[in-house]
Amino acid sequence: MSRNNPQGMFGRPAQGQQPPQGRMPIQQQQQQQPQGQYGRPQQGSRPLRLAKVADKGLQQQYIFGNICAVSPNDFPPSRESPDLYIRLRGQQLRGEYVVTARPTPGFPDGCISLSDPIRTWCEIGMMDELVGDVYDPFSQGGQAYLGSIDVEIGFASPRKISDEQYDQDELADLFIRNFQNHIFAPGQRLLMDVRNIPLQIVIKTVTLTDLSMTAPKGDEAPTLTDPRARGILHKHTSIGFYKDAKSPMALKASAKRPAANAIISPDFKFEDMGIGGLDSEFSTIFRRAFASRIFPPGLIEKLGIMHVKGMLLYGPPGTGKTLIARQIGKMLNAREPKIINGPEVLNKYVGQSEENIRKLFADAEKEYKEKGDESGLHIIIFDELDAVCKQRGSGAGGGTGVGDSVVNQLLSKLDGVDQLNNILLIGMTNRKDMIDDALLRPGRLEVQIEISLPDEFGRSQILKIHTAKMKENDVMGHDVDIPRLAALTKNFSGAELSGLVKSATSFAFARHIKAGTAASVSDDVVNMKVGQADFEHALEEVKPAFGTDDAELEDAMPDGIIEFSDGIQRILQDGLLYVEHVKTQSKRLTSVLLHGPQSSGKTALAAYIAMKSDFPFIKLITPASVVGFRDEVAKKDYIHKIFTDAYKSPLSLLIIDDIERMIEWVPVGPRLSNNILQALMTLFKTPPPKGHKLLILATTSQRYVMEQLDVVRAFNRQIAVPAVSDLRELEQVLTKFGDGPLSDPYQARQACQAIQQQTGTDSVMVGIKTILATAETAKLSSDPVEWFADQIAEQVPRRGSE
Repeated sequence: MSRNNPQGMFGRPAQGQQPPQGRMPIQQQQQQQPQGQYGRPQQGSRPLRLAKVADKGLQQQYIFGNICAVSPNDFPPSRESPDLYIRLRGQQLRGEYVVTARPTPGFPDGCISLSDPIRTWCEIGMMDELVGDVYDPFSQGGQAYLGSIDVEIGFASPRKISDEQYDQDELADLFIRNFQNHIFAPGQRLLMDVRNIPLQIVIKTVTLTDLSMTAPKGDEAPTLTDPRARGILHKHTSIGFYKDAKSPMALKASAKRPAANAIISPDFKFEDMGIGGLDSEFSTIFRRAFASRIFPPGLIEKLGIMHVKGMLLYGPPGTGKTLIARQIGKMLNAREPKIINGPEVLNKYVGQSEENIRKLFADAEKEYKEKGDESGLHIIIFDELDAVCKQRGSGAGGGTGVGDSVVNQLLSKLDGVDQLNNILLIGMTNRKDMIDDALLRPGRLEVQIEISLPDEFGRSQILKIHTAKMKENDVMGHDVDIPRLAALTKNFSGAELSGLVKSATSFAFARHIKAGTAASVSDDVVNMKVGQADFEHALEEVKPAFGTDDAELEDAMPDGIIEFSDGIQRILQDGLLYVEHVKTQSKRLTSVLLHGPQSSGKTALAAYIAMKSDFPFIKLITPASVVGFRDEVAKKDYIHKIFTDAYKSPLSLLIIDDIERMIEWVPVGPRLSNNILQALMTLFKTPPPKGHKLLILATTSQRYVMEQLDVVRAFNRQIAVPAVSDLRELEQVLTKFGDGPLSDPYQARQACQAIQQQTGTDSVMVGIKTILATAETAKLSSDPVEWFADQIAEQVPRRGSE
């Protein structure tokens, strides 16, 4: 049934109309103007205390009929209906509750009978004092009826259960016959007797509708979980049944209704999970892995498809993969997930590792044999999956073949001869490339979701989650600017943002430690607040592991950029032009080679361009970063991993410093590492995946060698970086560098004249790094000018020299 009220359906009767059923609540004769979202009580409140119905037969009838007994003297009955609605409130109650009550002759005045399910719902004790009054559901306007409700159903007692399947359509008809015209709200509990078996029912969600003939047609009514969203059950209310995950009850599949054992709890909300910045990922996970499980099983059978059995969450460390898996149980109306770490599977005894895998699936296999598609969902969360599911034949397991056997066992359980349709394996890894390919095909871990670094909006969400308690308890300073912090924490993972909040808190703690001691706190600690300054200090302490390391780039240009000639300005302009080209154009890969003499500042210029680019991922690869690897294969794998990480970001910039040293080229021989050379050549020409862009800045001091090795052809653009060419440029360098004696214009001119006298030429042709290092050392000399001139003169190429 549509949740919107169609014209002509039963509703509040117009003048001359008959009520929709034989009995109509008295409240329809007491209509008021709308006063609030969910209705207002009638006048005439009276104190009530709890009492029991003396007649045992009538008591059972009321318990299983969801009826509360009241005195006719307190609440006179109506001629139109034997029942009425009572609103309950009291000091012990957390809110206001509305129950369906029946004036019962002989029941004591000033009392009300409440069944155990109702008292559990309202959290009322037997000695609690209540206040009750007649409630008018139509005070909220026309939307007083239930368009649809979702209910959770299970056996009320573990001692009275049945193995037979319960037909959802029959249950819906029985529910409406028993409780028609009763008022229900989310959270409400009741009992229903079905073939002498008591069933417990919990209302999870409702939608409200207007059944009057004059009700306008509009958008679909929202699904409500607010306990104040009350409505009257009528014969056209649509009822969705969801089996209690802890109950052994078996519900027959329906072709009209959602699966009774659907894994999504009907009152689930994503915001309750406390995970920020992963909205799109959750949408994909829901669509791929869970959506098919909320549709009627009969429809799924007609489509001839199997539910998704596995998903893989992969991405950089600290981005929330394990947190998602840990929290996913909150969104599932399923059994408690089995959580296992990859290394825990492995065992030194022969066959024990495979047995551990079989045990994970044993419960699911047993239940699937007994109940088939009506079996509940069994979730297995497999952390650090790459530890045991490496590529077969790679030697994992110490050469014993244990790793291969574990992979084979897992494959057979996921998609073997005896197929299970009641399992969901959630694997997590930082190294998707290490996992055996057979596990990643459809039918196994077919849903593969990359959990990447959060963007600025996501970081803002995460910071709000981690500072929610601070804000709620008024220990966060009013000057804390979450949007600004989100902008400053580029490339921070969720774990690193959590660490940032902890670090900021530690700075706040430090302000309240008594001077001279680390064991006691100051007297005004009750006024402690974590302010913006604490977060600013924390940003200096907590650095992101993935993406851009500003300190690394700053180390590459310790003396900044000295524009000693127009050529340097042109180089920077060209470099930033290529940056803008990558941002705005559709081309996915642009590579630029910066070539020039030794120590001419190529790395510093590349680092400066990178910092100005403001790309989210920037990485500097130097020969020093691969020194610690044992062989060529390890070095090649490291370089390949850097490129793979870069492909994860929408905009990435890589600096490959000193290509000739990276490939281990030496002039004697000549000798080089062909494996690394070929890997670099391939990576320089391979564009990143669709939707990602990469800018490569590479440097070399041996351009002629790069030409011989055919490396130059791999680059789209080239930029020549000159050395300091003459004494005029040298003087510019000295006067703009530092605060030493040579920065004085007179001293700088004296040094240049001394160099000219020794070399007999205005030409210098010395790299700027050499000049700056020499000028820095000259500060320690007794005669800085003379010592500097002597050192530089030795570096200046003589006329006629090669």
